Amino acid sequence: MLKINVIAVGKVKEKYFLDGIEEYSKRISRFCQFNIIEIGEENYKKIDSSIEQIIKNKEGAKILPLLKGYVVVMAIEGKKFSSENFSNFIQKIATEENSTITFVIGGSYGLSNQVKERANMLVSFSEMTFPHTMFRLMLTEQIYRAFCIKEGITYHK
Repeated sequence: MLKINVIAVGKVKEKYFLDGIEEYSKRISRFCQFNIIEIGEENYKKIDSSIEQIIKNKEGAKILPLLKGYVVVMAIEGKKFSSENFSNFIQKIATEENSTITFVIGGSYGLSNQVKERANMLVSFSEMTFPHTMFRLMLTEQIYRAFCIKEGITYHK
């Protein structure tokens, strides 16, 4: 059975995001084993560019041991997909590449170079920047949509 992991830095505090993520997670579980793994966010009082790099490296060190299967890092510089092509991408990996897909969502300062280098692919939903908690909801919705497209379920219009 296909296993999809989402590794995300930080906790979702807003109930409305949590409710949406939980709803889509439940829906996705009809199609695969679905897990969200939260990594603690590093916190510093004073932030400058050198501290940002330290934060990314510390968060990256927590992420790297959890990367399994085909690794998709969500990054603004990544490849963009339509929903249909994203569905095809997931199905291709599931059937040809691996039985585990791991998506990675970074924290407020992004991801370390080591995590990006470990990725099999970088994917972007937009050139815009989104709060990572909102993006977690967007990713879970798109994963669900990808399965609906594959199965011909009318959710996708």
